[in-house]
Amino acid sequence: MNKKSFMRWGWTAVLSCLLLVAGCGFGQQARSVAGNEQTQSAESTLEKVKKQGFVTVGFANEKPYAYATPDGKLTGEAVEVARVVLSKMGINEMNGVLTEFGSLIPGLKAKRFDIITAGMYITPARAKEVAFANPEYSIGEALAVKKGNPLQLRSYKDIALNPNARIAVMSGAIEMEYLEKSGVKQEQLVLVPDQPSAIAALQAGRADAITMTGPSLQAVLESANDSNVERVMDFTQPEIDGKSIRGYGAAAFRKEDEAFVKAFNEELQKLKESGELLKVLEPFGFTEQELPAEMTAEGLSKQ
Repeated sequence: MNKKSFMRWGWTAVLSCLLLVAGCGFGQQARSVAGNEQTQSAESTLEKVKKQGFVTVGFANEKPYAYATPDGKLTGEAVEVARVVLSKMGINEMNGVLTEFGSLIPGLKAKRFDIITAGMYITPARAKEVAFANPEYSIGEALAVKKGNPLQLRSYKDIALNPNARIAVMSGAIEMEYLEKSGVKQEQLVLVPDQPSAIAALQAGRADAITMTGPSLQAVLESANDSNVERVMDFTQPEIDGKSIRGYGAAAFRKEDEAFVKAFNEELQKLKESGELLKVLEPFGFTEQELPAEMTAEGLSKQ
């Protein structure tokens, strides 16, 4: 090998070594970046929100479940339950994202927010899309009568069995169908245009009872502030076509956030057992009749 050939071979070897070293460096850097991305992706939503100290929630601006006050405060039954539960988990701030109700589940799945706090009913169809926490409230029908319940009306069937009993109901409301399927005759119905008209009919003696959903009735009674009218607290919920019409609402999470749901449920259960849950619900028109009892998201998702 002559001198020139040797020098060309030497420089080629040196260059190859430099490229090899650089390649190793770039490879390590690439592996490092990939490793960081994997670590970030492996971090659960629960870990993320605990670390940052706040959580983003989706809501639909619907009273009494979740809504913004005139001064911009996010509140409502679902919001305040979540606020208490999350604070016990060490997450003390909530940022709200106002969303149309029909866009809440798509928004959650698209990671626009981490939880839905909208009082959303648990249904089998929705449970295929999201993971529900256990229910925080239930809503069924309710009944109000004159003080002392003179006709002893404790169910729609009691009204059906007493042909003299008359019940005020808003025209077009779902309660009309429930009453009819429970055997209440058309002539027993006193149709009214709105909730205030219903309570007025009861107060004036044109009806022996009024009916609407629990929180709505509670709000009407509180507004009327009439000691001669009372809610039937041992009211038996109707079963329509063999099924309970009671609905159960809960917070919703992404399917992959099992750890978040588990931690949320644990704190929610403590609220139920201590009686604190009812205290959180009461300002929004909920009573002990709206407590969810021992119902679970798993059970409701299969009904």
